[in-house]
Amino acid sequence: MPCEPHHDILFEPIDIGPVTARNRFYQVPHCNGMGYRDPTALAAMRGIKAEGGWAVVCTEQVELHYSSDITPFIELRLWDDRDIPALARMAEKIHEHGALAGIELAYNGLNGPNLYSREVPMAPSPLPVATFTYDPVQARRMDKTDIANIRRWHLDAVRRARRAGFDLIYVYAAHALGFLHHFLSRRYNDRVDEYGGSLENRVRLLREITEDTKAAVGDSCAIPIRISVDELIGEQGLYKEEVEDMIGLLGDLPDLWDVTLAGWENDSATSRFAQEGYSEPFISGIKRLTDKPVVGVGRYTSVDRMASLVRQGVLDLIGAARPSIADPFLPNKVRDGRLDDIRECIGCNICVSGDFTQSPLRCTQNPTMGEEWRKGWHPETIRPRTTDKPVLIVGAGPAGMEAAQALGKRGYDVMLAEAGKELGGRVTLEARMPGLAAWRRVRDHRELQIRKLPNVEVFFDSRLNADHILALGIPRIVMATGSTWRRDGVGHVHTRPIAIDEAMEVLSATDMLAGELPVGKRVLVWDDDHYYMGGVVAERLADEGYETIYATPASEASTWTRNTLEQHFIQKRMLEKGIAIRTFLALHRIAAGRAILKCVFTGRETLIEVDAVVLVTARLPEDRLAFDLKAREIEWADAGIEAVTMIGDALAPATIAHATYAGRRFAEELDAPPVAEDIIPFRREITELMGVSGAG
Repeated sequence: MPCEPHHDILFEPIDIGPVTARNRFYQVPHCNGMGYRDPTALAAMRGIKAEGGWAVVCTEQVELHYSSDITPFIELRLWDDRDIPALARMAEKIHEHGALAGIELAYNGLNGPNLYSREVPMAPSPLPVATFTYDPVQARRMDKTDIANIRRWHLDAVRRARRAGFDLIYVYAAHALGFLHHFLSRRYNDRVDEYGGSLENRVRLLREITEDTKAAVGDSCAIPIRISVDELIGEQGLYKEEVEDMIGLLGDLPDLWDVTLAGWENDSATSRFAQEGYSEPFISGIKRLTDKPVVGVGRYTSVDRMASLVRQGVLDLIGAARPSIADPFLPNKVRDGRLDDIRECIGCNICVSGDFTQSPLRCTQNPTMGEEWRKGWHPETIRPRTTDKPVLIVGAGPAGMEAAQALGKRGYDVMLAEAGKELGGRVTLEARMPGLAAWRRVRDHRELQIRKLPNVEVFFDSRLNADHILALGIPRIVMATGSTWRRDGVGHVHTRPIAIDEAMEVLSATDMLAGELPVGKRVLVWDDDHYYMGGVVAERLADEGYETIYATPASEASTWTRNTLEQHFIQKRMLEKGIAIRTFLALHRIAAGRAILKCVFTGRETLIEVDAVVLVTARLPEDRLAFDLKAREIEWADAGIEAVTMIGDALAPATIAHATYAGRRFAEELDAPPVAEDIIPFRREITELMGVSGAG
């Protein structure tokens, strides 16, 4: 199918200074947890984006000098000439498919604790470093010599970036992560010299570095400025009206304006707390201040909305980080009129967690993300089948559905048996909880793909047992039967069941997901899971009018969601809904009418009178059917069964992203040549050893 006519505007070429973007789809800089450790894997990932039709594909932050490193985060580095080859490899992969390569040079200043280099951080003002982990490090105030040095270091990095082959070289002043942002914001800048005080003074260094950069590259590269238009803290920080004045002062100096919110948690808000286009009130109006193109983000997945933003003059280019991760081929699918095939970002931020955990990024919707080089996976193609043996998948949750559609695309005949009346498993249930409606896209995308495959049959109301499966005689059996939440208190704190009085009403998260609610009105939610479930269960109860007490052995609600940039928003919403939050408390036992908790430090008991307790602790795999079959392995040959494989939560409960990955992995590896047991099943890069007496 051709592109829909009202989307044609998205495929107009756009001049960005001396270079031209082939269309309006722009992958803005984004982190990935690979950086300098995994440069070839990273280059392959960016190359896939270019193959998928993105006109501009950018790096993440690239540290430009050793005196500002953001360890433990693993980003790219351009400290000296030895870093050029890794970056050149990325630029080459991007250019292979006709896209422009952009690099975001970063000197983090206050955001760089220098845990690796052990240099003293520098900033406009002498303040504690502004990191995510409250590092016990302070920055010293830059003097004029320091400022001159940074201008020189930035120029050195610009020249290296040009040698590496980049087409766009950023001047980074956004997210409260770059030192230029710190100069712009009175929140961080208390200087009384020509670089502080008035708006003109605070903009001075940004102007100087931009002018330096443009002079250094001439007409060989485009120079964007990335700037945050609001810190969402009022006039004590950057705010829209002030930043608009700054942009007005600089006007047409850069070749492009990349506009964002600050901090990162506001710019990359999850779907639980922000709808698509959440940044539009802040970025609307920027176009009237400059004749240069403007790019911005808003977790856009609606193609109609993208086109509308261009027609209305809000943006010239549609920026995307997370949507480009969920579907690297989004532009090509729009071009080809294949809108139904787009994997829409669900806004869960599991991709962001890769940066916080220093691990290759993953995506709930796109299980190939991060595996393009490591495993040779591709988001749109998969090798054809090598046998005609059919596959039975038991369970149509995220793992089962992903396996079914991927196997179907390989050409296998697949039977997908679901015990219930609808697809999606845990995704369907969880999407009904407060704030998680967008997560149903995980189900919807796979359901649509399955419907298009005549070789994949779906059977509802099919609660199979071992006799049924043996009678079917299908060679390959995949058990994707999911998991259920425990109701005995076992989790991180307790590895054995706790004492529970039968007189007390005790529910699990599974009960809540099924729509069950407590009988009484005062309810304790004990969260020893620490991701999102405890918080959404507490919210659901509060929405239903229950007096809700949330207790956790951690220091805060849903503490793991710091890795998805949500924790602050979760705790704020819970407090606004009247939920009482009790921290550092481990549930000890449950008696009639009360729960007894203990301080995790002192062991001192706290008694809370409640009518019911909801436990959100750990899950049990639904593996009984799999083990029933394995117990009858002697019958397999006569039944024609060759293998029974458990995947996803049925094997070991984890995130939805783990489940879709497990489904894809099974589909990729079925009938693949056997791999020796001790061989690492993915590629990795090994650091080259230098001479022990070498310096530098």
